[in-house]
Amino acid sequence: MRAALVQLNSSDDPAENLPTTQAFIASAAENGARFILTPEVTNCVSASRTRQSQVLQTEQADITLAALRQQAADLNIWLLIGSLALKTDDPDGRFANRSFLIGPDGAVAAWYDKIHMFDVQVSAKETYRESAGYRPGTRSVLAQAEFGKVGLTVCYDVRFPHLYRQLAQAGAQILTVPSAFSPVTGAAHWGVLLRARAIETGCYILAPAQTGAHHAVRGKQRKTYGHSMAIGPWGDVLADAGTEPGVIYIDLDLSEVSQARQRIPSLFATPDYGNPK
Repeated sequence: MRAALVQLNSSDDPAENLPTTQAFIASAAENGARFILTPEVTNCVSASRTRQSQVLQTEQADITLAALRQQAADLNIWLLIGSLALKTDDPDGRFANRSFLIGPDGAVAAWYDKIHMFDVQVSAKETYRESAGYRPGTRSVLAQAEFGKVGLTVCYDVRFPHLYRQLAQAGAQILTVPSAFSPVTGAAHWGVLLRARAIETGCYILAPAQTGAHHAVRGKQRKTYGHSMAIGPWGDVLADAGTEPGVIYIDLDLSEVSQARQRIPSLFATPDYGNPK
């Protein structure tokens, strides 16, 4: 089955971003993709909590979710909306970073809130505190699609291998990692981490990404690494989008998942290492 990864350069205006996202999805479907994936925060890339409070909506009112659900139904495709930044009813006003798997009928087949918050100091000039604006999720999610079992994750989750091992042991054949990776950490770690998760689990890793300098009406302009990637179950890079917005394609053959696991049968091994001293 053909899958497509959409690489975006989203601004901090959801209404402005939506037509571009829809155009890439339509193009991917025209080129035969039946599973199409968009990046983290497809609707709005912003470093300003004030701006986010102005433009973000709840899940029930979100224009991007409604439009992309309808488009999935119109095109008869499976669509992973990598994530949407959404308002919640949390007392502290924090948002959700929520990934959606949409079926060909336009219904939400599964949703996942990003568990691991990007709270890091990359350098003296580059600090992130995602947990200040977003509340973390509390559950892992494995979804059954007609073409296979899909484990949902988001961006910084990729640094926590036990999440991926758990999803693979539960039956995942494809693991999704929609992202908006920092250029600094992206250059150093992005491809290595994605390949490691594929090698450890024997899964396909599909990682659509944000890229470039993101236009901002308010607040500091964010920059992201790009390089949306598809990684095979053996750890090979099957496609890399580089740094320009666009679409890359991969033909999925899930028999390669079982073949990789048979060649290196480490996924279900449960050795006892004792207590470290």
